[in-house]
Amino acid sequence: DNWAFLYAQRLALKQELPLHVCFCVVPKFLEATIRHYRFMLRGLQEVAKECAELNISFHLLLGYAKDVLPSFVVEHGVGGLVTDFSPLRLPRQWVEDVKERLPEDVPFAQVDAHNIVPCWVASPKQEYSARTIRGKIHAQLPEFLTEFPPVVRHPHSPSCPAEPIAWEACYSSLQVDHTVKEVEWATPGTAAGLAMLKSFIAERLKSFSTHRNDPNKAALSNLSPWLHFGQVSTQRAILEVQKHRRTYKDSVDAFVEEAVVRRELAENFCYYNENYDSVQGAYDWAQTTLKLHAKDKRPYLYSLQELEQGTTHDPLWNAAQLQMVREGKMHGFLRMYWAKKILEWTRSPEEALQFAIYLNDRYELDGRDPNGYVGKLQDGGTGWGGLSCCLWSICGIHDQGWAERAVFGKIRYMNYAGCKRKFDVDQFERRYAPTH
Repeated sequence: DNWAFLYAQRLALKQELPLHVCFCVVPKFLEATIRHYRFMLRGLQEVAKECAELNISFHLLLGYAKDVLPSFVVEHGVGGLVTDFSPLRLPRQWVEDVKERLPEDVPFAQVDAHNIVPCWVASPKQEYSARTIRGKIHAQLPEFLTEFPPVVRHPHSPSCPAEPIAWEACYSSLQVDHTVKEVEWATPGTAAGLAMLKSFIAERLKSFSTHRNDPNKAALSNLSPWLHFGQVSTQRAILEVQKHRRTYKDSVDAFVEEAVVRRELAENFCYYNENYDSVQGAYDWAQTTLKLHAKDKRPYLYSLQELEQGTTHDPLWNAAQLQMVREGKMHGFLRMYWAKKILEWTRSPEEALQFAIYLNDRYELDGRDPNGYVGKLQDGGTGWGGLSCCLWSICGIHDQGWAERAVFGKIRYMNYAGCKRKFDVDQFERRYAPTH
């Protein structure tokens, strides 16, 4: 279920050439830890096995693409290169670096394989809100939301077989933090991801529209880790969920809104706004109101360490933080509350955003993702992506101005009492109480 892979195979079949798949493992990526790398690499072991069955060579290259890929292209006489798309700064730089170093006669194509409507097709500019992009995406879904053609067993074998992959050498090449442990609830790989999708449809989809904002209810898809690492395609998830629209119309429509419209809105923001992870990326009204209230007295001030350890005065906030640390995910409704309290309890909006992104990217399995920098309620439903919804919560991106108050200015406010009206806060706090 990968349009870049399918396009590459189509090119290879047309030219009657072998097909190679390369994955470049960088030694570190933003705040990713061994938790993220193990999930990714164990998923890749499944990919390597499937490629072997399809007579497609899979190569694990250690290092940055610019340093290892152009030489691979030359050594293997590669006739064309196809890559996936990410709107984020670093991956976009990797693509530019490879482009500069490739032999001139090797064509290089990029396919947006993880959005249903390709990012640059969905809209040619930064969209203001879900309201302004929704119609554009829905108008193009009939063209793009189609069943995938199959990847076929490749008829053209490479002249020399791929070298066996040294997975252990790959782990020892990493320069990442090993203290953030893997999570038990999420097994890496496509098979486990599709099983999670199946269980969502069978058990949780029926309550998605009514209970997705209640952290005590099992109503989310929980698909975020597999979607983030490309082990399950969002398009596959939508195709499968839509089969049940007649039975669960409200839930299916809500899921499409979260997993397609809101998710692609976040991609749009990161693609067209280079300040997607800073206060400078916010709308003028939000920057103005945050600046006006930057010197307001904060009711509490916490260090990054206090926040990371979940030792604030607020037991609900601590429980949400500890859920993220232990499970690599935080319920979407609480992600918003969590990020807004960081704005309230740090010295400045800039520090709040820095802390929120750091914690999100370090602990969330689906961190370092467009939806983490921008998204609103993505995990409010899909169970993937709303990450820390940092810019929505802290800088009002894709939101509107609200009644003015201290610290927040016109940024939407959330408080403990409001959460108590929404769900059983005590039950959630007991579930994620500190163990010490």
